[in-house]
Amino acid sequence: MGTGNKAEMLIAICAVLTSVIALFVAWDQGRVMRAQQHGAVFPVVQIDGFVSTTADHASMGVRLSNSGVGPALIERVQMLKDGAPVDSLQPYVDRLPENYDLSWSGLTGRAIAPGAEVAPIELLWTREDISDDRLNSTAAEWAELSLEVCYCSVFDRCWVTRGIGTARSERVKQCEQSDADIFEALATRPALSTTDTPEVD
Repeated sequence: MGTGNKAEMLIAICAVLTSVIALFVAWDQGRVMRAQQHGAVFPVVQIDGFVSTTADHASMGVRLSNSGVGPALIERVQMLKDGAPVDSLQPYVDRLPENYDLSWSGLTGRAIAPGAEVAPIELLWTREDISDDRLNSTAAEWAELSLEVCYCSVFDRCWVTRGIGTARSERVKQCEQSDADIFEALATRPALSTTDTPEVD
């Protein structure tokens, strides 16, 4: 093989190596850029239960907060007891001490901004309508339930978080979207009407 052919082959090999290196650098830069993009919009949903008393009122409920740096898109919400889904909260509501005010907020389809929080359910009594012991026993009964939330980032990376007082989430491929929301169902709870009032003989 002549000197000219060797030089041409060497140049060709160098060109191939340069192309491979350039391709790897471009791939690596793209990977780093994608990681930076995902990190810049990484949501972290935390579930917290609360019981609160003041001189005038007593309350209990659940709050969701986003302590991440990107919006959390809530795709599915369900309540669990012993790991099994609960179809309705109505049996728990029916056993509540009387004279409560109920506030609820649907979660499914909601976007929770970074640093924001939402209370899907909150119960409020005046202090004369509930004792501390009754409040604590009611909170203990509701503590049997565990809230599960499946949420995604704007780049369709998804996680599931379960329980109360934890920010640890499990990465999942996707969230199975749900049209139903167990908290929205509380809006249709039956109310006591004047026709339901028993007559006095």
